[in-house]
Amino acid sequence: ILKFIFLVQTLVNTYRAGYSYICQPVVYSNDENEVNIAKALWWFYFSKCIEMMDTFFFVLKKKNNQISFLHVYHHATMFPIWWIGIKWVAGGQSFFGAMVNSFIHVIMYSYYGISALGPQYQKYLWWKRYLTMLQLIQFVTGIIHAAQSLVFKCDFPEWMHWALVVYAFTILLLFLNFYFHAYVKSMKKKKHDDGSVTNGTSGRNGKHANGHVETKKSK
Repeated sequence: ILKFIFLVQTLVNTYRAGYSYICQPVVYSNDENEVNIAKALWWFYFSKCIEMMDTFFFVLKKKNNQISFLHVYHHATMFPIWWIGIKWVAGGQSFFGAMVNSFIHVIMYSYYGISALGPQYQKYLWWKRYLTMLQLIQFVTGIIHAAQSLVFKCDFPEWMHWALVVYAFTILLLFLNFYFHAYVKSMKKKKHDDGSVTNGTSGRNGKHANGHVETKKSK
């Protein structure tokens, strides 16, 4: 809900302020729209603190299988990075990445909300893979947006653009690795297990036979 409110606030106020999606310098003024944008970005930064609590809850519940390097790295770095952004550039180009990220998170938490309703709703969650694709598109978009600002010398702190490019690239690599193992590699394994014949080993009903038939013990 917080991300949805931020998304609406940012869209409305940046439109009213005449923000550019290509190059938007920071405007230091008491203009109502600028103040609202700065407030919205502060709430976005605060939301990163809430997201970081996910890791603590996983630890408390001893769900170590859900605590990956990607999870820890992403949540542990976003909070200090946005602290820097809010402290020095609470506006300007900063709005773009936050707005795109909020859009993705609205969709992502909608997915989590449906999954929490129970097993009977699992059939509606076939689009998990496409959600990961959207996240990958988000990082690529962020890199391109920051890079073009460097090329065209946008009036925005250059070091912030470089920091964003480097950071987004590391996140992109980690998510690509996750996507490969979660979808590409697992799909190949599933096809192999579902009756395919490879290297002389056949599979029956998703299980390797290896020359013998597995039978159930009679009761």
